[in-house]
Parts: sequence; structure tokens; C-alpha cells
Amino acid sequence: MVYKLPLRQTQGLMRSISKLMQLEVLVPDFSTLSRRGRNLVLPVRPKTKRTDPIHLAVDSTGLKIFGVGEWLRKKHTTGANRKKWRKLHLGLDLTSGEIICADLTKDNVGDPSALPCLLDQVEVPVAHFLADGAYDGAPTSGLLQERFGETVEIIIPPPRNAIPSPQSASELSIRDRHIAEIQNRGRMAWQSSSGYNQRSRIETQIGCWKTVIGPKLKARYFENQQVEVKIGVTILNKMTELGRPVFEQIA
Repeated sequence: MVYKLPLRQTQGLMRSISKLMQLEVLVPDFSTLSRRGRNLVLPVRPKTKRTDPIHLAVDSTGLKIFGVGEWLRKKHTTGANRKKWRKLHLGLDLTSGEIICADLTKDNVGDPSALPCLLDQVEVPVAHFLADGAYDGAPTSGLLQERFGETVEIIIPPPRNAIPSPQSASELSIRDRHIAEIQNRGRMAWQSSSGYNQRSRIETQIGCWKTVIGPKLKARYFENQQVEVKIGVTILNKMTELGRPVFEQIA
């Protein structure tokens, strides 16, 4: 996936390597690799030993499916079907830089609807949750407080026409406090004081995905595409692990 090789080229590469190394290793053909893709079991990620709450940022992006429709249009200049997309949802631990939750859905699934499956993969407490305005709403706030307790700090920008809730006169919710601060100090000042600017790191991670893994999915079937996403997450986490320093106290 890193070198963006089709399965047929991968088959030839591995057969050449086994021949050069004089190894009697059977390399399946590309069609067998494709069929077995949906049943591929990746190594289980070791459970983190951290017990302190993390800062979790989530975002989503579209991944293109290069199917027969576009092939017909490019090769034969004929009418093509509507472009199909998949939505990639990622959750990033802002402290370690590790992708701790990921999911692939069809393009008709909204971000708040995909959030429960993402949170099911989070095994540590969450102190701060950062997301863009697509996650704004009572269902998201209620879900986060149910999963991580009432103390979780939810940092989601309200829309420009947002108004305080009817209960704001007696008790301010997290969203009401955000609305009041934006009205008093301005949106840019709120982004800086609330830590919302840290959400740019999940956008950077998505940019790394588009650069390293690619902006489109190679697998044809949805189950294979989900496995493809898991492989991509493993690759980026391995790169992050190799590229981050480790500090140990020696005295």
C-alpha cells in the first residue's frame, strides 16, 4: 500500500524476492490475494498502559472508488454512473499522535451517526473531545457524557446563528458557554482559548493518509475496503511510532 502497487505487481515482486533469496515460498496469485483480503486478520494492537485521560480529535474525509463507471468514461468517452465515495472516520490521540479509532462507512452515513462505532474502540478515558461543527448537537454531547462522564470537555464550534438553550438562564451547558464566549470575545479568540486549534492535527493526519496511502480505495468490495482501511491505520501508526522520540528518566 505504501508503494501503491496493484496486487498483480505485488505478486510479481514477492515471487522475485523469494527467487533471489532462494526460498521455497508459495506466493498466491493476485486474484487469490483479492479474495482472501476480506478475511485478513491484522495483529491486535497492544492495549495502552496509559491511565490518564487523553485528548481525542475526530474528523472524516471522502475516499474515492475507482470503478467501472469512470473507466468507461476515460477509455471510451461514454456516460458514467455517479461517482461513488466512502467516508473515512479517524480519531487521533493528540498526546501520542496515534490513530486510536477508525471506521469506513458509505457516503450516506453522517459524522454523528458514525461516532458511536468510533467511541467503541476507545479504551481509555477522554478529557477533551475536539471535532468540527458537523458534530454539533445534543445527541453528540449526550453520547460523549454517557461514555466518558460529565467532566469531559466537548470542544465543538457552534454555528454562527446558534442561540443559547432555554435552560441557559439557570444553568449553562458546555455549548452555552461556547456561544457566550464567542459572542463576547469573537470566534478566533474562542478557538485559541478553548484549544480548538489543536484540531488541525487530525486534518494533518488525514493529509498524511491522502499522501501515503492515497485518496482512493483499491478494493472492490466493501468488506475488503474496510480491511484496507485497517491496514492503512496500522501503516500510519507504525510511521508515527518510528518518528517520535522516547524520553526516559535516567537520574
